[in-house]
Amino acid sequence: MKRLAQAPNVTVATLWADWLTHAGIEASVQRYFAGGIAGEIPPDQGLPEVWVKHAEQWTRARELLEALQHPRELHWTCPACAERIDGPFEQCWQCGANMPPP
Repeated sequence: MKRLAQAPNVTVATLWADWLTHAGIEASVQRYFAGGIAGEIPPDQGLPEVWVKHAEQWTRARELLEALQHPRELHWTCPACAERIDGPFEQCWQCGANMPPP
């Protein structure tokens, strides 16, 4: 096992691990309950961590996590109503049409 990242809280750590697992990378959350001893240990030692089970998958897991943490900004024009859509949206806010395939 190899540590991938520290998360700010258990919810985020669980989402990251689930997302990686869904992508075919075995990941788990460690220090799940360490927040309960906050004040007894240094603050950074109580944060949950995401670990990758197979070290050879670490690089791919890092790339996927980076993509999740920094989503790409989309800029496209709706094919149905010609509205310009900015941001991570894949559906037109004006008419509800889906973003055309790339």
